[in-house]
Amino acid sequence: MKIFTTEQIRSWDQFTILHEPISSVQLMERASMAIANWISEHCKNHKKMVVFCGNGNNGGDGLAIARMLYLKGFDVDVFVNDPKGKFSEDATINLKRLGDISGVSVRKFSQVEQYGFDEKMIIIDALFGTGLSRPLDGEYKELVELLNTKDNIKVSIDIPSGLATDGILKDDSVVLKTDYTLSFQSLKRSFLHPETGKYTGEIKILNIGLHREYEEAEKTNYFVIDDDLAESIFKPRNDFAHKGNYGKALVVGGSYGKIGAVVLATKSALKTGAGLTFTLAPQCGYEILQTSCSEAMFAKGGELWVDHFDIDKDMTVGIGPGLGTHEDTRKGLLSFLKNYTKSMVLDADALNIISENEENLDFIPKKSIITPHPKEFERMFGKTEDSFKRLKLAVEKARELAIYIVLKDHHTQIITPNGKVFYNITGNAGLAKGGSGDVLTGILTSLLAQGYSGEESCILGVWLHGKAADFAAEKYSKESMLPTNVIDELGSVFGELNTKMNRKL
Repeated sequence: MKIFTTEQIRSWDQFTILHEPISSVQLMERASMAIANWISEHCKNHKKMVVFCGNGNNGGDGLAIARMLYLKGFDVDVFVNDPKGKFSEDATINLKRLGDISGVSVRKFSQVEQYGFDEKMIIIDALFGTGLSRPLDGEYKELVELLNTKDNIKVSIDIPSGLATDGILKDDSVVLKTDYTLSFQSLKRSFLHPETGKYTGEIKILNIGLHREYEEAEKTNYFVIDDDLAESIFKPRNDFAHKGNYGKALVVGGSYGKIGAVVLATKSALKTGAGLTFTLAPQCGYEILQTSCSEAMFAKGGELWVDHFDIDKDMTVGIGPGLGTHEDTRKGLLSFLKNYTKSMVLDADALNIISENEENLDFIPKKSIITPHPKEFERMFGKTEDSFKRLKLAVEKARELAIYIVLKDHHTQIITPNGKVFYNITGNAGLAKGGSGDVLTGILTSLLAQGYSGEESCILGVWLHGKAADFAAEKYSKESMLPTNVIDELGSVFGELNTKMNRKL
C-alpha cells in the first residue's frame, strides 16, 4: 500500500473527479456514505450522535454523515461555528440539504458548554481534515480541549482534528484524542509514528473508490507492508529442493550470562527455514546451545565471550545477540568487519561496538542490514527531536552508507539505500520484551541466507516477526507472551502463507 502526502491525496481526489467522471459533491457523498454505513453497522447500541463540523470539506463530510445517520434512524445533533458563516462550496450544499430535514438541529459551538452529553452518545469529529497545516487556535482549540475531557466514544473522520498528515505541527499542539479514525483509501504517515499515532485510536481504512490509475502511476517513497506485499515476496519451498538450496546461516553472539539471546536468534533462524544453521559463540554456551538448538551446529569463538570471528565466505552472518562489548570482542569484531565485504545482519552489541567511533560506520559492508532500536540509532547517528526527524536522518544514513536500516518501533520502519521507507503494521506491544529483537535477527539472517534480497529480507522478515507475535498474543496475551512463543508461531504464519499460495494456484 502506498502512502501519499496531503498534496497527493488532494490530487487523487481531483484525478478521480476528472477521470471517473464524478462531481466533487458526489465524491463527498460517496465518502460520507461509507462512513455512515460503518457507524451504522458498528454502533448499533448507540442511538445518539453529535457531529462537530468545520467549514471546509471535512465539515462537509460531517454534515452529509449527520443527514445519512438521521435517515438510518439515529438521533443526531450538529454543531458548527456559525450556520450563517462561510463554508466550502460542497459543505454549503450539504448544510442546505441538512437544513431541509426538520429532525436535526444545527447549533453553534458557543452553545456546546450548555449541551447535555449523554454517556452513550457518540461524538463525531469532522472539524479539520488532511489539509490542516497549523496548530488549532481560538474557538477550535477550546472546543477540542473540551471534547477531550468527555468520556464519550469519539470517531474522527479521515484524521483526528489538530493532527497533521505528514509530520508534527508543534509539541504543544492540541489534538483530539479519538477512539476510532475512519480514514479514506490509505493510511497517513502521522498514523504510524508514536508522537502522533497515539491520537488516532483504532484505524479503519474505508475504500471510497478513488481512481486506481492514479494510485498505480503516482510515485512515492513511503509504503505500508500489508499482507499482499509480504505474499508477493514469499517463495514457497520447492518440493525437489535440498538443504543446499536454502543457504548457510551463521548467528554470532552470546557471552557469559547472555547465552539466551543467541539461543533465541539461532532458534528463529532454524524456524525460518535456512538450509544449514550454525552458531558461533563462546565455549561457556556450548552445552546450552547444543541442548536447546540441537539442529544447529556449534562453532567456538572464545571462552567466556567471542574474541575471534572465523567465518567462511559462503555463510550469511547475523552478529550481535548477547555478544557483549568486552575489549577482545570489540577488537575482533572491528578487525573482521574491516576485511569482510559480504552483506550481513548487525544488531544489539554489534551496533553498540560500531557506535563507539563514527569511523566504524564505514566498516559496515554495503547492502548489510542493521536493526537498531531508537536508543541504538541515537548512539550510532545522533539525537533527533522526534521520530519523523529520526526517520529523515535514517533515510540520509541508509543512502550514505548503502545499507538497509530496520528502525524498530511500534510501527517498525525499513529504510532502503535508495530512499524508500516501508512501515510495518503487524506486531503488538507484546514484543516489548527483552529477546524480541534477537528473534528478528535470526529471521533476517535466515531469509538473507536463503537468497532473498536485502529489501525482500527486511520486508518479509519484519512482517513475519510481527505476524507471529500477533498469533502469540491471541494465544497467550500481550502481557504473557514470550519471544519463544513468537518463534513457535512462525510455523503458523508460514502455514497460512502456503495455504494462500495454493489457493492462488
